[in-house]
Amino acid sequence: MAGIVVIFDFDKTIIDCDSDNWVVDELGFTELFNQLLPTMPWNFLMDKMMKEINARGTTIDDIVEVLKRTPIHPRIVPAIKSAHALGCELRVVSDANMFFIEKILEHLGLRQCFSEINTNPSVVDEDDKLRIFPHHDFTKSSHGCSLCPPNMCKGMVVERIQASFEGKKKNIIYLGDGSGDYCPALKLGEADYMMPRKNFPVWDLICSNPMLIKAGIHEWSDGEELEKVLLQIINTVAVEGDGDKSSQLISSVDCKLQTISASTTALPQAMPVPQ
Repeated sequence: MAGIVVIFDFDKTIIDCDSDNWVVDELGFTELFNQLLPTMPWNFLMDKMMKEINARGTTIDDIVEVLKRTPIHPRIVPAIKSAHALGCELRVVSDANMFFIEKILEHLGLRQCFSEINTNPSVVDEDDKLRIFPHHDFTKSSHGCSLCPPNMCKGMVVERIQASFEGKKKNIIYLGDGSGDYCPALKLGEADYMMPRKNFPVWDLICSNPMLIKAGIHEWSDGEELEKVLLQIINTVAVEGDGDKSSQLISSVDCKLQTISASTTALPQAMPVPQ
């Protein structure tokens, strides 16, 4: 649906782990990582780890093979493909890095579903070594947001996405789990939807004062709930639209919902907001 923009966090939202930790742990560098963690910012640490991994003989192909084994709930891929097939515009806003995200999405057959990936840049250099850099170069200036880590304010990314609509009516659906997803939740409007992962940091932050969030709040716990909630919201937006295209979309979403919910529990309701 052209009027819906679905924004996904990546780690612990699309995949069921932190991709940085997954690669480090699977390649056997957890001890070194933990030693260095207190000494430098996260992005610099990951860049340092990639240098150490390369120096000890691990290749880019080895890293890719590890990324192909990244754990993911079996309903996430169908959920993303369904939202894309229904005409939603899909984007990623993540504090992971471009190489990890693209390789995982390519392996899952999902890369073409996303029109944009906003994350920390990365590049494979002439020595076949992965370099990782911060999305925002905080060594030169601050992005000025006290809620977000110094290398990336997701709220600023969402504001840029909103500005790109150029007056067109769009509904944003934002899915995330971490504390870095709280700032963008605050940027959403009344016509938008926030999907926090229940009992994760962003959920706790929202629960501390739900009145600060203007968007409709619909929680999810795992990939199965994510799929049901996401398709239900798309259906809701379609119902509020008009014309033949909306009717066709409603029919398509209803068919998908019937397929995935025949033997499952009821759809979680929106979070109640205190009066």
